[in-house]
Parts: sequence; structure tokens; C-alpha cells
Amino acid sequence: MLSTKQLRYLVSLAQFSHFGRAAENCFVSQSAFSIAIKELEDRLGVQVVDRTNRQVTMTPIGLDLVVQAKKVLLELERMQELATAAKDPLSGPIKLGVIPTIAPYVLADFVAECQSRHPNLQLYIREDLTANLHAALLDGQLDLLLLALPMPMRAVEQLVLFKDPFYFAYHPDYPISEGLNPEEMIDDSVMLLEEGHCLRDHALAACNLHNRNKVSGFSATSLATLVQMVASRLGVTYLPELSIASLKQNYPCISIEPMGEDHYREIGLVWRKGSARLEAFHALGDIICQLKERKQCK
Repeated sequence: MLSTKQLRYLVSLAQFSHFGRAAENCFVSQSAFSIAIKELEDRLGVQVVDRTNRQVTMTPIGLDLVVQAKKVLLELERMQELATAAKDPLSGPIKLGVIPTIAPYVLADFVAECQSRHPNLQLYIREDLTANLHAALLDGQLDLLLLALPMPMRAVEQLVLFKDPFYFAYHPDYPISEGLNPEEMIDDSVMLLEEGHCLRDHALAACNLHNRNKVSGFSATSLATLVQMVASRLGVTYLPELSIASLKQNYPCISIEPMGEDHYREIGLVWRKGSARLEAFHALGDIICQLKERKQCK
């Protein structure tokens, strides 16, 4: 029988296409890593990788085996999840993915609260765009995602936690339309995050901005950059409520107006269908909601 170590090495080699980096990712020496891959090939009687100079290329059968190895490792992980959940739902490792428009405003309090309430829980955090996090979730690299919804995703289950209303942010010296009508804004004035950030799509949809001539051709890579441009009188933008407290503290010159109860995104948790840790995920969702309510009461 093949060992789980050999399967992990095979998946790592396919990911990095380099023996040295793949070995480093598995925390072993390159020589030990190479020996394990050669033993795997000998055991299976097939060549899983072509070795030419410094380049590593997976063979067709090697690629097929990588797909199967990922499935096997994921099922083994689910066995461990079942055992962990039976003992204590909020213990052991949970790999959490969070998008950049949520992480800075939620994670610090959330991690501290989890450490205080559940010292046996080990939270590993990855911040990335929604599409990358979804792919990592399906690949078994992550267990749980904290995202902005709605977002079309396959093979997952979702738990909506709360609504995150949008606010209109502008500098008082920048000309805006009366009533904050998006269609009456100056052309090229509404600044948003760049393509790939779900907040861009959520802001466009929630704030009914149908005339794309109003959208600036300059896109920001983060909310912090977006706010700095608004403070510099370069345009206006729409910001989620989660970011408002930080904005008021760092940029008191910016004016903020609520868009109304119909203009919002939803914040929720997402996990793979069939996960054995539903109790833990729901408990973590409760903590996030409690922290939000606590902040609103201050």
C-alpha cells in the first residue's frame, strides 16, 4: 500500500513542479523527497514525472494519480474531522479563508475571542480573493470561508450571518448629486476595487449603479487605497459598514451617508458539502455575530 506521506509528496510535486520547493513545502530534505517519489513510482510501476534538467513535468498518468491522491487525502482528513468533532467540536485545527474586505475589520477580535473561549482550537488564517479561496476549499487546503454573499459557488453549503449595509463616502469639497442618485454622479467619479474583488460587484449591484460611465477607470487594490483616493478628492465610493469605524478614525475629513436598508451585502460562512464539522462552523458563526452585536452596543 502507498503511504499518506507519499501521496502528500506527489500532490506537492504537482503543485510546485520543482523537487526542491516541493520538499521544502513538506518539511523534508530534497534527497528524502526524491527517494520517496522514486519509491512511489517503483511501487506503482509507472513514471509519474519527467525529469529533464531543472524542469519537472508530470506525466499523463502522474496527473491522473494526483487527482486521485487529493481525493484520498481529503477523505482521510474527513475521518480525522469526524473523530475531532466527536470529542470536542471546537478543538484541533481549522483552516479559515477570509476575503480582504472583511479580514481587517473582523479577524483581530474574532481570533482573540476564539483563543479565550476555546484554547484547544487552532485557527489557521489565509486571506485571498473569493475565487482563490473557493478553489482552495474544494481542494482541501481550507476548511471554512468567511465571505461576502451572494456568490455563486459549487459543492458548498452556506450560512448567512448578517447584513453589511453600504455607505456613500465622499469628501465635502467633491461635487456630488443631490439625493446621492448614482445615475446623476459625474462621469468617471465612482471609484471601486479592481476586478476580482467581490466587493466591486456587490457595490455595483446593491447601489444600483447601472451606468458604467460613472465608474472611474482607476481601480484600487484595497479598501485602504480606495479611501485614501476619496480623501484626496479624486472621486467617491461605496463602503461596507464593517469598514466605517476604521474610516472615521483614520479619515475624519470624509463624509459618510447611509444608502438605505435595501443597499447591502451579506456576510456568511461557506464550507464543503458533507463536512463533518457543522457544529463547529455554526459555533464560530455565533461568535462572529455576537462580536458584531457587541460593537453595535458600544
